[in-house]
Amino acid sequence: MNLLEKDLQHIWHPCSQMKDYEELPPIVVDHAKGMYLYDIEGKRYVDVVSSWWCNLLGHCNERINTAVKTQIDQLEHVIFANFSHVPAIRLCDQLSQILPAGLTKFFFTDNGSSAVEAAMKMSFQYHYQTGAPQKNRFMALSDAYHGETVGALSLGGVDLYSEIYKPMLLDIIRVDGPDCYRCQYGQHRESCNAECFAAAEKNFAQYGDEVCAFVVEPLVQAAAGMKIYPPVYLKKLRQACDNHNVHLIADEIATGFGRTGKLFACNHAGISPDIICLSKGLTGGYMPMALAVTTQKIYDAFYADYSEGKAFMHSHTYSGNPLACSAAIEVLAIMQEENILAKANENAVYFKQLVHEKLSDHQYVGDIRSIGLINAIELVEDKESKRPFDSKHRVGYQIYKQALAKGVVLRPLGDVLYFNPPLTISRADMDFVVQVCADCIAEVLV
Repeated sequence: MNLLEKDLQHIWHPCSQMKDYEELPPIVVDHAKGMYLYDIEGKRYVDVVSSWWCNLLGHCNERINTAVKTQIDQLEHVIFANFSHVPAIRLCDQLSQILPAGLTKFFFTDNGSSAVEAAMKMSFQYHYQTGAPQKNRFMALSDAYHGETVGALSLGGVDLYSEIYKPMLLDIIRVDGPDCYRCQYGQHRESCNAECFAAAEKNFAQYGDEVCAFVVEPLVQAAAGMKIYPPVYLKKLRQACDNHNVHLIADEIATGFGRTGKLFACNHAGISPDIICLSKGLTGGYMPMALAVTTQKIYDAFYADYSEGKAFMHSHTYSGNPLACSAAIEVLAIMQEENILAKANENAVYFKQLVHEKLSDHQYVGDIRSIGLINAIELVEDKESKRPFDSKHRVGYQIYKQALAKGVVLRPLGDVLYFNPPLTISRADMDFVVQVCADCIAEVLV
């Protein structure tokens, strides 16, 4: 039995209809370097989606490799209750200096969904312990995505992931979110004043007294199809949360660490959330680790004698893993010492221009949206009416298969194709992946 047969005999792959694997079997990766994955047959693939948006500085980065190798000979893991270690302390100290103002207390989890769950519980318990137990519900945007655990999934508004589970999910107050491509106010994302925030204002007026937190993906609703909205929306959201004593929880798991052109997406709006959730790029895509970072004010509501029962009784076996912390420390060092963000922003201008030159005039390209090195291409059946393709045709998936054959990982979000590469992508690789994308669109949508 070969490796592919053994894979299909034993492994249930994530976010997949396994029957599709009869036609498109899994690609068994042997090794990787920089932008490239190499399968066991020696074929090269350009990982332009950063392996689900987590690979920040390229595969097998020598500096991160060395940091993890050095740490593994010193301490691989230790219980994080009543114990600590140097990498965790150093990481939190360094992050506290670059995060939005006021975020100073770090709670470690081991994946993004768990960070969101921890943030939800923090907010809920904070209000309970500060005399507002009626504030026990959550608000979130339509088309939101915050993870797959039950609390995080409840916040999500993408039926593909949550529809079947609705009987077991929390009752979330759902706010019609910004949809700049199909703006009901006829505005443009580059110049609007977030008139669509009226929907949130209406919900705050009706439910503000019972809401403990509003959870949001700042500026980019990633799993919804890289829907990008303007910073002014975040400014208005921060003010509304303040007016109603509602925590603002920023899910920066996908947008943090330079993905949007600034270190954190909240920086575009000049706002600080009450809790920020971080993962993915935090360790450069090396190790599973996440953080829920909060303020002194929230932390203080849990600080009391043990007998008062106010402690945050939430834990993960691998909280604060030293290997992951060491990788994260090296990521921060590389970002600073190699001037990664400035270089990425220079390349982002070239990348955006290239995508528009190659694709904007295509009859089935309805919208191109960009922020940082993220570029998303929404395919539609009718450009004038913005009518989408019938989902049964799986247009994005057909293009994905074509791109794989040409050596590019262009995993779609429905019929939205996107580039979300490592920040270190070269212009030569940009040229290659955009041309492959254009060719595959032409081949599928003849």
